[in-house]
Formats: sequence, C-alpha cells, structure tokens
Amino acid sequence: MQTPINPFKLAMREKRAQIGLWVGMADAYVAELLATAGFDWLLLDAEHGPNDIRSLLAQLQAIHGYASHPIVRVPVGDVALIKQVLDIGAQTVLVPMVDTPEQAALMARAMHYPQPDDPDGVAGIRGMAGARGSRWGLYPRYVHEANAQACLLVQAESVLAMDNLDAIAATPGVDGVFIGPADLSASMGHPGDFNHPAVKAAIEDGIQCILRAGKAPGILSLDPTQAQHWLDAGARFVSVGMDTVMLANAARQLRQRFAGSVPAPTVTAY
Repeated sequence: MQTPINPFKLAMREKRAQIGLWVGMADAYVAELLATAGFDWLLLDAEHGPNDIRSLLAQLQAIHGYASHPIVRVPVGDVALIKQVLDIGAQTVLVPMVDTPEQAALMARAMHYPQPDDPDGVAGIRGMAGARGSRWGLYPRYVHEANAQACLLVQAESVLAMDNLDAIAATPGVDGVFIGPADLSASMGHPGDFNHPAVKAAIEDGIQCILRAGKAPGILSLDPTQAQHWLDAGARFVSVGMDTVMLANAARQLRQRFAGSVPAPTVTAY
C-alpha cells in the first residue's frame, strides 16, 4: 500500500484555498464532532490549548476517516517533539514563533527522514523507529514515501520574522507560512489591534511576499468579512473560527435569550 497522500499539501501546491477551524478543547469527542462539519482542515492546538501527545493522538484517531485534514500546532519548535507528533499520525505540523530562516531550516529537517533523494532537497534528521510502532507500520514504504507527504507550516508573528520573511518563505521544506496577527500586533506595538493600519499593511505585504516565494500564506480571523479579505488578498489557508469561542458565545447568547424568564437559582441547605 502507498502511504496516504496529504490532501492539504496537495491543495497548497495546486493553489486551492482551504478553510479551517481552530480546535483548542483538547478532547477527542469535540474533535470528531467538528470533523463532521466538513472543514478542509482542523488545527489541533498544543501551543495555547491544554494538549499533550496522548490527547493529540486521541484527536487524530477521532478525526481519521473524516474529510477534514488534521494539522497539529506544537507548543515550540523542538526536533524531538515534532518527531513524536509525526510518529502518532500527523502529516502536517504548524510551528509557532519562527523568526529566522535558520529556525525554519531546522524544522524542515525535523520533518524529514534522512533520504538521499529527498523531494524538497532537505537533509532530514527525523528518527526512524516510530514508523514501526504506529499505523504507519501498515505501509511498507512509509519511510521512503513520508517525506513527500510531510507538510511544514511555520508561523511568522514578530517584527523580526517579517523582516526575515523572504528568507523564511524560501527555505526548502517549508510549505506555508502562517502570519499570526495577535502576536504580530503586539510585536509592532499595537497589542490586540489587528485592524491597525500598520498591522494590516504588514500582513498584506507578508502575504504577497510568501506568494512570491511560491509558498502558501495562512492566517486566522474570527471576523467573516476580514477572513474573506485575506482570502481575496491571496491567503491559501484561513481559519475562520475557534471551538472555544464558538461554544462560549453560543452558550452566552442562548442564556441571554431567556434572561429574566428563568428564576434565579437558589441554594438549598441540607
């Protein structure tokens, strides 16, 4: 059997926009429910979500078989951690806080097995043993085919990263660059002000820079109008929501609908 094709990486190479959703609840039940919605990709967040390797494994298992492609955001760009995430079934990894091309190159090497004819020309350093102890062991040529399906996304979310964006995006083995508007706005001196003209201009320039390098730009926006703006500007993978925000807002709106019509709870003494 051939190692499964990575549909997200294929879409990026074919320049097809992919719409995704942030998943931060660290729960397999929630991940599977969201997978039924039909988003192109789901981001399992281990940077700002309470995830570990076991909870990520459970969510990858829950999503497997649905059309939504799982992307794992690791908490930090660590070679050993990326190896673990790939070994438990991920094919696409998002690495936060990548400020230099040297960092991007190391992450690319971590994503790839040592292979003389690597399709991206990356001198891989990924450890080999994991393929025997996971579902990848079902594929006889996995260690020969995995590199072609590995998809690395790096986050540019600081002034330094934007200054180095040309070199980061041009790094062999980097498939896409996600611009983090929250941290970028803070780095630029406008914390939380994603709509500040300087921040918006930096993001727009960044998207064009990534496109010039032949890579896929990505971003997150919870505002549908803003999300469409970034798609129109050339972003190829855009997250349009977060599970935590969606649940909290829906619960609060439902309670508000019945405000004043439900008696206040009382405390019963026993």
